[in-house]
Amino acid sequence: MDILHYQKDFIDYLESKKWINEPKNLYEPVDYIIKLGGKRMRPVLTLMAADIFSGGYEKAMPAALAVEVFHNFTLIHDDIMDDAPLRRGKETVHEKWDVNTGILSGDAMLILAYQYFENYEPIVFQKLAKLFSKTALEVCDGQQLDVDFETRNDVTINEYINMIRLKTSVLVAAALKMGAIVAETTEENANLIYDFGLNLGLAFQLQDDYLDTFGDPETFGKQVGGDIIENKKTFLYLKSLEVANEVDRRKLQFFYNQKLKDNSIKIAEVTRIFEVNDIPDLIKEQIKNYTDKAFKTLSGMNISEENQQGLKNFGLWLMNRSV
Repeated sequence: MDILHYQKDFIDYLESKKWINEPKNLYEPVDYIIKLGGKRMRPVLTLMAADIFSGGYEKAMPAALAVEVFHNFTLIHDDIMDDAPLRRGKETVHEKWDVNTGILSGDAMLILAYQYFENYEPIVFQKLAKLFSKTALEVCDGQQLDVDFETRNDVTINEYINMIRLKTSVLVAAALKMGAIVAETTEENANLIYDFGLNLGLAFQLQDDYLDTFGDPETFGKQVGGDIIENKKTFLYLKSLEVANEVDRRKLQFFYNQKLKDNSIKIAEVTRIFEVNDIPDLIKEQIKNYTDKAFKTLSGMNISEENQQGLKNFGLWLMNRSV
């Protein structure tokens, strides 16, 4: 089970597809975002799960592509909503074209994603489409909660965890379960690998929150401090409110009620408050907690020890981003 092998085969499959059709203004942004790169983590999960449960992954390629196209659709729309200038170190779609193009190209990608399931026989098609619809709606739920939280001052850590579960984790979990569905494994295996993905996805998103403030801009590929600029009530912020003294709490709340032209002081001051309250260590504890939870599901799966270890290695590889 070689992650790089799945990645390479998936990228070859991706590049064999012709993305640009008429009208060009609709499909060129699709081609652009799809080819921006990234780890292709979600499709790799689909291929890996199919391989683990059936000893082959070629027939999971269309499902893997559906996951990747859907993921990139959410990125285009997220970037519009966040007014983000960069994605993977390059201009976002709405910056390179315009907002209307971003909306419409994203819509087209959602429909394209569904079309890839047409490669499967009815029973598998139905299971994939059902899981995909549930997941797509949950991602929208998560995105809306994320937006709602920006104007709320009473968000709890539990609510935040639920929001990132919906916005990020369910797609990681669904990517794995789709591979299990294509492999036609047992319901129990499919559900356990879903839980594995759900917890790993939570760990991944908490790490993303950490990197947003404390990552290296060179390797992170996004604007560092973006969450602070956008007043995103991440775990870092919510935990600080819980443990900081009154002065720091007031400062945080003051900064998170502002939208500023120049954010350099805001970023520096908020980062300082996070550091003096040991928030980097506290979030790392949570990341470890969810990673461990993910690994605990592996022993229940009806798969070889070698495959259990392969999934564990994948989790470790995923979490080993530049921190």
